[in-house]
Amino acid sequence: MTDLFDEKAADWDAGEMKQRLSQAIGSAIVDNIALTEDMEVMDFGAGTGLICGHVAPHVGHITAVDISPAMLEQLAAKPELQGKVITVCQDILEQPLHQKFDLIVSAMAMHHVQDTDAMLVSFANHLKAGGQVALADLDQEDGSFHPADIEGVYHDGFNQNELKTKLEQHGFIDAQFQIAVTVQKDGKAYPVFLVIARKG
Repeated sequence: MTDLFDEKAADWDAGEMKQRLSQAIGSAIVDNIALTEDMEVMDFGAGTGLICGHVAPHVGHITAVDISPAMLEQLAAKPELQGKVITVCQDILEQPLHQKFDLIVSAMAMHHVQDTDAMLVSFANHLKAGGQVALADLDQEDGSFHPADIEGVYHDGFNQNELKTKLEQHGFIDAQFQIAVTVQKDGKAYPVFLVIARKG
């Protein structure tokens, strides 16, 4: 599989928008979920660990999952995450992990997954009973957020009502949406939501 992020990984964290997004989403997760020191967490689409950096101090352990070796290499090199975060480079929709988690977090990764239903099924299967998801991504937009010729982007954001319905169809309850941050880009505003839901 081609690593679409191979050339972007080295200076990924330097982007101002990425820093702002991760700060806002990470803070929203920490503020809205009762994180505890015994929690096992999966960060889906973990990238270079920008969200891990916010969550790791509050939980027991994080499994950072991504399909980009280059991005996970950047994550694994961060001293503050060593001993707290392990990296797993695989597509868990095709090859599940033999582990269940208390919480699955994901930031700006869902639009890179073609089959949203399969992704939510995988999340449910990887959660303990009563476990939670905290998923952040773009509100539905007109396709202008990403360049037109970009590879690996399958959704122009998500309609909150439609995503809530899909969550419910796959066994999640109590879905609550909030806007974590609004990105200003090329004169347009792009809200980014965080949805928290529990496995029923």
